[in-house]
Amino acid sequence: MPRFFRFVFALALLSLMLSACGGGAEPAPEELTRIRLPMGYIPNIQYAPFYVAVEKGYFENEGIELEFDYSFETDGVALVGAGELPFSIVSGEQVPLARAQGLPVVYVAAWYKDYPVSVVAKKAQKINAPEDLVGKKVGLPGLFGANYIGFVALLFDSGLAESDVQLDAIGFNQVEALATDQVEAIVGYTANEPIQLAAQGYDVVEIRVADHVSLASNGLLTNEKTIEENPELLRRMIRAFLRGLEDAAADPDEAYEISKKYVENLAEADEAVQKEVLATSIEFWQTEPLGYSNPEAWENMNTILAGMGLLAEEIDIAAAYSNEFLP
Repeated sequence: MPRFFRFVFALALLSLMLSACGGGAEPAPEELTRIRLPMGYIPNIQYAPFYVAVEKGYFENEGIELEFDYSFETDGVALVGAGELPFSIVSGEQVPLARAQGLPVVYVAAWYKDYPVSVVAKKAQKINAPEDLVGKKVGLPGLFGANYIGFVALLFDSGLAESDVQLDAIGFNQVEALATDQVEAIVGYTANEPIQLAAQGYDVVEIRVADHVSLASNGLLTNEKTIEENPELLRRMIRAFLRGLEDAAADPDEAYEISKKYVENLAEADEAVQKEVLATSIEFWQTEPLGYSNPEAWENMNTILAGMGLLAEEIDIAAAYSNEFLP
């Protein structure tokens, strides 16, 4: 082959190779889409994946300008269900409850693999298993939300009913209530109350709901309108979030430093305690692959909500979640 044609052939081959290498990447949109994301809680180290994704430009690279909205979880569900917002962060039980009310919401990316709720008691109470709760006074924020659902699911799995315990709605005051013996056990988030109590020197026992029953947990919510009209925005949103999730889990120290910019007073907080909160949270993020929703966890949630009477009957749970938009 003459030298000239060998040169042209090499250039053509190089061009094909470069095209192949870049084929999986998509150029970022020229204009950013502003998205207000209801988080369902106050700024917290547990939101590190989102802080990391924003700080490293993952959302911006996907053409998204993200605004954190620390409003009530139920408000976020209502706004997404009404089509006023495209996304929200929710706990798994909110999805069947919303769909049963006619809201066309769909859960599209799992953040937590396991349900992050625990029962906590002082060791002196000798509450080491669910059956030890019979007749005990148990404090929880109220008869709503993830704490309540997780606790009742634990009872159901153990063959118990709500009537077997004394439930006391104490507000978000679990740590003080247990410390001062107002109740004999509390229900709280695994990465929160148990760690706070141990840090204050209390010898506690923890019963994790996730050790007994698999339930759909925290993740990203959208609606049928967004899925139908803007599936590419949905894919970009998930892609950026999961990159932040992966980075935060891989380098917790970096994630902690980044989060100081977004969580007021984190820099002055007890670093050992807050890093343990983050480490415990990371334990719950390990879906395989990242973002995957477990069908069994959704079936369990459907059955338990119906058994509690929160659903008139079990819904078509397959329509409530999707793994279709994961990278």
